[in-house]
Amino acid sequence: MFREMRRSEKALPESEMLDIMNRAEYGVLSTTSENGYPYGVPVNFLFLDGSIYFHSALEGHKLDNIALGNKASFCVVTDVSLMADTFNTKYRSVISFGKVSEVYGGKKQEIYVKIIEKFSKGYIEAGMKYIEKAGPKARLFRIEVEHMTAKGLK
Repeated sequence: MFREMRRSEKALPESEMLDIMNRAEYGVLSTTSENGYPYGVPVNFLFLDGSIYFHSALEGHKLDNIALGNKASFCVVTDVSLMADTFNTKYRSVISFGKVSEVYGGKKQEIYVKIIEKFSKGYIEAGMKYIEKAGPKARLFRIEVEHMTAKGLK
């Protein structure tokens, strides 16, 4: 169903893949537009229990695409370093594939709190007020990961 990694010698072990997903601050969500063109947009995210969570405004291009089809790809890149003398780039990356669904109710609140803890650790109280105020003006989505690979230059 999913392709194997072409450069398998660059595959990273699961422990490094999880480290990348837990440390990265953003990833690129890719969906397909109604005209068949791919659309990639950077988003902050939370990786939790094998799923990727991201928040969104109430409307927009990515939401239109998700409504058309719930399959998505998500790419994260960390630890980038140009190696000019060898015409190469050192990096670690993860590419995930999965299905997107909206998160509601208590689970939505729980994930918002975890997002605040990840990105604004020193501002939990202010973050809680922000969540309360923004609640009805924001949506939360989950990518249920079906396939994930990691690679990097060793």
